[in-house]
Amino acid sequence: MEAVTQNADVIASAFWLTIKLFLFAGAGALVLGVLIAAMRVSPIAPLRALGATYVRLVRNTPLTLVLLGINYGLPEIGYVIDFYAAALVGLTAYTASFVGEAVRSGIGAVPVGQAEAARSIGMTFGQTLRLVVLPQALRTVIPPLSSVYIALLKNTSVASAIGVPQAMQQMSTLANANGDQVLAILAAFALVYAALALTLSGLFQLVERRLAVAR
Repeated sequence: MEAVTQNADVIASAFWLTIKLFLFAGAGALVLGVLIAAMRVSPIAPLRALGATYVRLVRNTPLTLVLLGINYGLPEIGYVIDFYAAALVGLTAYTASFVGEAVRSGIGAVPVGQAEAARSIGMTFGQTLRLVVLPQALRTVIPPLSSVYIALLKNTSVASAIGVPQAMQQMSTLANANGDQVLAILAAFALVYAALALTLSGLFQLVERRLAVAR
């Protein structure tokens, strides 16, 4: 365990970067995902087609390929960004496709009569979605969103593919430098990932219970 204790500050810094990637990508994915869900249920056919195409394309592309495409593709069209920003954009874009589908399923669970009632009093599609449908839909999708965000937490490890020095990158570096302590290093990182995932799961369960009481 010496390799772990002697490099505790490096490990903590790496996990802090992982947490920041998760938080910023998670926030971006929620905003983009709700927008994608709105496009999927829009009365405008081209918007529905665009939303469906995005989801089908991104969900069926490996995350590593998405990150590499952004990291090497954006500079080709004049947008030079660092590895962290590339990872943030890639994780946001990838996760948003799953968030969008989860939110769309929640929208589908809201009784149609409520949207019809909103339209009957003169609300536009945007107002109906924002004020009537989405507040109810988001309550019903907490469990699937929990799974999506736990997956995002673990998917931050893929950022090591483009050189972001987050937890998995540092784990690999420490394991290579301390070949006689590989199992201890793997166990330590696994325990921290598990603790983060369990904490996140607990937070989602708390939110779900609070919203259930508020219904």
